[in-house]
Amino acid sequence: MRWDSRQLEALAAVVAEGSFDAAARALHVTPSAVSQRIRALENAAGSVLVRRARPVVATTSGQALLRLARQTELLGAEVAAELGADDERPGGQETDSGRPDTLVTVPLAVSADSLATWVLAALAQVDGVTFDLHRADDSRTADLLREGVVMAAVTSQTAQVQGCRSTPLGIMRYRPACTRAFARRWFPHGPTREALDAAPVVVFDRTDDLQDRYLRERAPDARPPRHHVPSTVEYEETIRLGLGWGMLLDRPTIGGLHDGTGGGITLLEPDAVLDIPLHLQQWKLRSTVLDRVTAALRKEATRELLPA
Repeated sequence: MRWDSRQLEALAAVVAEGSFDAAARALHVTPSAVSQRIRALENAAGSVLVRRARPVVATTSGQALLRLARQTELLGAEVAAELGADDERPGGQETDSGRPDTLVTVPLAVSADSLATWVLAALAQVDGVTFDLHRADDSRTADLLREGVVMAAVTSQTAQVQGCRSTPLGIMRYRPACTRAFARRWFPHGPTREALDAAPVVVFDRTDDLQDRYLRERAPDARPPRHHVPSTVEYEETIRLGLGWGMLLDRPTIGGLHDGTGGGITLLEPDAVLDIPLHLQQWKLRSTVLDRVTAALRKEATRELLPA
């Protein structure tokens, strides 16, 4: 079956932008034109492709065509960039040396901690690419890959997503920590079950279960008061200001946290660690752009993460 490229483009835009009006603005057409293209694509597919909600989301059938749309867009942009770099312009004017006229866009799903610590440094090494970054918990980034929203995901999911290949990146290590003053007040006898049930804890958002993993091992029935702070920088600052305890990232290139010397922070348990193995899962697609992104992420992960 042949698929219309403009209809696939409309599907990708509607899901990416979240509404028909926003997709129309991105494509520089009318909302009516976008609606007509989506209806025509649904007629060709014989099924509903998007749920017309806020935001618009792809159905199971729509996810399959969304992956096709993303792949078509990527390969088309790569060809356009190659032609722009290698061919002469009309009238005999050559393009700038090696610089593509059209930047390729790569949608990528990452967690907040990865985004705040090492992923951006990796992406800065990839020239000629723009990135559409989707932030989600490590355990949920693979869902965006499966749904066709992104082409690659840094994920803690070890099971390989269908149609993708998986590459180990390394380990992000977390330790339960708080200020010394907080420890003296709430944990005078260490992290006992009673103390963990009473002491305020800081969590990133309602999908963050790092603290709950630690609690399940030490105090399974504990229900401590919670601060929700959905920002990596402010999350760490909340702990450093003494509002609660939480799982802090122990980065090998920073040091200090593992021995309790980092910025007035102490560990609840010196030997307690929670290791999160990370993998890069990406579409099985022959793409020089995705290969360059993968190489950059693996290089930076080797520097910033613990060996798997």
